[in-house]
Amino acid sequence: MKLNEYQEKAEVTAIYPNEYSIVYPALGLAGEAGEVADKVKKIIRDGKSHLFYEEDIAKELGDVLWYVSILARDLGYSLEEVAQMNLDKLEDRMIRDKLQGSGDDR
Repeated sequence: MKLNEYQEKAEVTAIYPNEYSIVYPALGLAGEAGEVADKVKKIIRDGKSHLFYEEDIAKELGDVLWYVSILARDLGYSLEEVAQMNLDKLEDRMIRDKLQGSGDDR
């Protein structure tokens, strides 16, 4: 499945008041990312014997993807545009040997 195809299908289920565009998916993204982190934390706590968490993490990543997709739409971008912008940024950093470090403008 192509990213934009996913985005189009996800949009059908994006039901929230227009006045909360950007805010609603941004808050949902933060919440779902927290759920991913919580599942990873449980692997650390409980050890590798609880690998069933991996499927749970994958499901949470699906929720993260949904919110990223809808947030991108609310900002006026396709998911493929966002993905390409990210790859371009990373490639530029790699060329300049700036993949490590911190800050958006490295």
